[in-house]
Amino acid sequence: MTHTARRTLAGVTAAGLLTASLGVAVSAPATAAPRAAALGTCKISTLPYPTDTYRADANVIDPTGRFVAGTALRIEGTDNQYLLLFWDGNRLTEVEAPSMASPADVNADGVVIGNGWGEGGNGQPWRYRNGRVEQLPVVSSATGVSVTAINKAGDIVGLGRTIDTGESFGLRWPAARPGTVEVLDTPANAEPRGITANGTIVGTAGDFGYWTSWVRRPNGRYDALTVPGAQMSYVSEAAGHWAIGHVDLPDSIWVPVRWNLRDGSYTTLDPQSPSLEDVNAKGVVVGADRVVRGATSRVLPGASDGVGIGTRSISDTGTIVGFRNGERVTPVRWTGC
Repeated sequence: MTHTARRTLAGVTAAGLLTASLGVAVSAPATAAPRAAALGTCKISTLPYPTDTYRADANVIDPTGRFVAGTALRIEGTDNQYLLLFWDGNRLTEVEAPSMASPADVNADGVVIGNGWGEGGNGQPWRYRNGRVEQLPVVSSATGVSVTAINKAGDIVGLGRTIDTGESFGLRWPAARPGTVEVLDTPANAEPRGITANGTIVGTAGDFGYWTSWVRRPNGRYDALTVPGAQMSYVSEAAGHWAIGHVDLPDSIWVPVRWNLRDGSYTTLDPQSPSLEDVNAKGVVVGADRVVRGATSRVLPGASDGVGIGTRSISDTGTIVGFRNGERVTPVRWTGC
């Protein structure tokens, strides 16, 4: 039985509302590709969602596959009402939210982090836990503060930008020190993109279009994430000992790549999956309408003439969430794929 609960953000108490030089890692083709699931078991289903909404989407899923978070848009007369959607299994909770608030990640304890806008149009990250939305603290000297990832322990990473130059730098909200935010000693113009269970952080650095990628070990050491001959690398997500992103090579641009964070080795992924959305702790990747295991990919079910699908996130159990776009955009879940 599906249960839906409704809350408003205004009715929720806000309490504490959310350089080292780069080393060179070994780069060599990785082995031991994740095993594919049986073709006949892959199924798509629609997540419960508010039926009076114009669109609804499932953005993130936790590693266990239990918790999902997404967004919805309800059109009421001349006004639009944005909603945050939180699923615990098939139990749905709606929270009315300010314009364009969106989830960024969720951990195995069901803690969701996301981004919105504060006074003056500045970034205001938030955290949802125990049925409450709270603002995360920000750095007063920064603008554009946002969160990108949370791990099992509850450590959160994100970024801010200096007010005078607009250069980005890494931030961490440590679970061990609630209500605090710290500036990380990241490379110049850095953007942390993911954090794993043991506190390993991955991210990018450099000017737009000239990115380099890095991994910050729990002991504070930095190593590069790259591919031999790459003119640019961009890492976007991490889980377990895997990270995903893209590199530009002399004869090909925006090549999808999966790195092994233990030794810096890499695998180039199926070029039919140029868009990478997420990776799980087993190294399985999702992007666009595909799931990628090893160097091969397969199209997920659910699309047809006039109906498109898109993946957003994958759990360690293999459950995938995303959207289907037909007469309206609806949140969906794939299992057994």
